[in-house]
Amino acid sequence: MKVGSISEDRNVEKRVAVTPDIVKKYISLGFEVCLSENYASHLGIKDEQYIEMGAKIFKNENEILNSSDILVQLGMLSDDKSSSLKENGILIGVLNPYNNREKLENLAKKKINLFSLELLPRITRAQSMDILSSQANLAGYKAVIESFANFEKAVPMMMTAAGTVPAAKVLIVGAGVAGLQAIATAKRMGAIVFATDVRMASKEQVESLGGKFLTVEGSENLETEGGYAKETSDDFKKKQEELLSETLKKIDIVICTALIPGKKAPLIIKENMVNNMQAGSVIYDLAAIQGGNTAFTAVNKIIEKNGVKIMGESNILNKLPVSASSLYAKNVFNFVDNLFDKENKKININLDDEITEKTLIK
Repeated sequence: MKVGSISEDRNVEKRVAVTPDIVKKYISLGFEVCLSENYASHLGIKDEQYIEMGAKIFKNENEILNSSDILVQLGMLSDDKSSSLKENGILIGVLNPYNNREKLENLAKKKINLFSLELLPRITRAQSMDILSSQANLAGYKAVIESFANFEKAVPMMMTAAGTVPAAKVLIVGAGVAGLQAIATAKRMGAIVFATDVRMASKEQVESLGGKFLTVEGSENLETEGGYAKETSDDFKKKQEELLSETLKKIDIVICTALIPGKKAPLIIKENMVNNMQAGSVIYDLAAIQGGNTAFTAVNKIIEKNGVKIMGESNILNKLPVSASSLYAKNVFNFVDNLFDKENKKININLDDEITEKTLIK
């Protein structure tokens, strides 16, 4: 059996789905690994490194698409490449079924088995495959680094003979995986960190990292059974707005991470709140690609309003592609390993397995 991967559109996506160390793992299961020429050369990984591990390199991507039993990618394939997929083959990636519904339905009609990894259930057994967590961890870290780089003051408190420089105050909006990593990173760099989240379970996690949790008065636990945030009520939104309005007046840096799977990102920081912030403050919006958590967020632009910089990128992980690829490739291999029937040496799409059933696009 063959597992293949072709180059992504590098203007959009710099990560890769197979790294050299993972090639050996696929081969140990009995797979032949097929990759396109210069597959990860942009990351400083030469084709020779893949060949040394046992992979085969192809100049013609269609050869890989036509023959791979499993194709592993980051995002959705273009229409012309999708049409070349092997019948009854498997496509694994972040397929974004909410935005690519029609494309995926057409592929399913061609008997392509489609697995979208962002649909993984949040269960213990799926943790090693959880691409949302592995990638969000890096995104939270990088968002802090990027915002601090655009903040024109020192971050930690500094006591000098000439006087004291106060520590920067950072607010993390949304304390999921990205938010918690942002808290940890900002604390390590000497900032005073505050955080807010609609899920009350986050309070203990925030405080364990040294952050101060901002609680909305009379708030309830707005968490789904799968561990994601639920949409809030109008009453909650009003109370959250009042709390944030006052808090933001004293905050230097804001990291926004609030997302609801499959929906537009909630608008949390409104125009009047930004106008009341101190000039020189920075907002980094990790939800930019889904509409943003602030009133002014624009994808891949730095917007300045009353001296406040608002930043948001389409793919912050393109700034950490080597680390992100390493984690993603391991997640994907673990997912394939779960599909693989080792006794009979074949892929088994077992719908009684919650991981398979939840990620398969029907």
